[in-house]
Amino acid sequence: MTSGKKFRAITLLILGGLFAAILAACGDPTATSAPAATTAAAKTTAAATTAAGATTAAAPAGAMTKVKLQLKWVPQAQFAGYYVAADKGYYKDMGLDVELLPGGPDVVPSQKVLTGAADLGVDWVGSLLANRDKGQPLVDIAQFYQASGMLLVAKKSSGIKSVADLKGRKVGVWTGGNEFEFRAVLDKYKLDNSIDNNKDMTVIKQGFDMDSFLNGQLDAASAMTYNEYQVVLEAGIKAEDLNVINYTTEGVGMLEDHLFVTEDTLKTKKEMLAKFAAASQKGWQDAVKDQAFAVDAVMKRADKATTNRDHQVRMMAEVAKLIMPDGLTADKIGFIDDAKFKITADIALKFNVITKPAQGAYTNDIMTAAVAIIKK
Repeated sequence: MTSGKKFRAITLLILGGLFAAILAACGDPTATSAPAATTAAAKTTAAATTAAGATTAAAPAGAMTKVKLQLKWVPQAQFAGYYVAADKGYYKDMGLDVELLPGGPDVVPSQKVLTGAADLGVDWVGSLLANRDKGQPLVDIAQFYQASGMLLVAKKSSGIKSVADLKGRKVGVWTGGNEFEFRAVLDKYKLDNSIDNNKDMTVIKQGFDMDSFLNGQLDAASAMTYNEYQVVLEAGIKAEDLNVINYTTEGVGMLEDHLFVTEDTLKTKKEMLAKFAAASQKGWQDAVKDQAFAVDAVMKRADKATTNRDHQVRMMAEVAKLIMPDGLTADKIGFIDDAKFKITADIALKFNVITKPAQGAYTNDIMTAAVAIIKK
């Protein structure tokens, strides 16, 4: 999601005389485009893997399979597992030359994947379901976030304690596929759930920062547990001075970050996808276990003009709770929970995100193959 502050264009820092075996991981997290930031595996030597996942002798650079992953937002701890997998050489070990593409407010991951600009994408399940409902052939192949991290926050001084109290107030909402939980919770309380021309409140399309909330332009604002909520606390507002509307507690929390591909890619590139998922699972396992290393990986890529290490440390701690909640074992990271997916799909249908029941929207086949590769 967001870095918590307004984004500004930065110039790529290009290291002269690139080492032949290091991973390049720089990107311009501009607010208006998704530049081709990369985390490319070294191309001089690589360990190729067989279909069964067994490592063979070093292969020439031409044997590496190029893969592009379109991230949902700019570099931050939200995507730490992929950065860790790149920096520890997990993708390279699988014979993959992976390019990690940063997102931004004007980047739509589904469009990047559908047009072939990326092989895989990271987005929220609500968006996937809405896109499939429109006929777009996209499939969830790995569910790394196991719960919703989205909230609505309000200062206690505003008097907003519940969803009903939003009536007549100014409420900040992220759009572009991020608004479904907000619409769902309004529908639950029989309030107008429109984004444009809402009859019950003034819905403001919130920027991907908390400035408008902090300066009093919004009575309530959207926030992620791992990012914007932390920004508010960092700004000096105490937790006890805030009221929080938690979408999960309200029963409308929807699954978020997942890996998706087109149906055609799922049919024709299963081996590549399994290898990518295996390396990514290992990256997320390590990110949760060694959060300091994960933050190091993030800071190599992050725009230091808009974030800092302390913020990313707090973000990583919250992200870890969503990746590996209590009771989930490390080998199950990335698997799609049937019951949780059903809840998300049912909410999407009930609250008009989709027009018909979701079918064929996900598969655990790739993660099952990924774990088999890791165990080899």
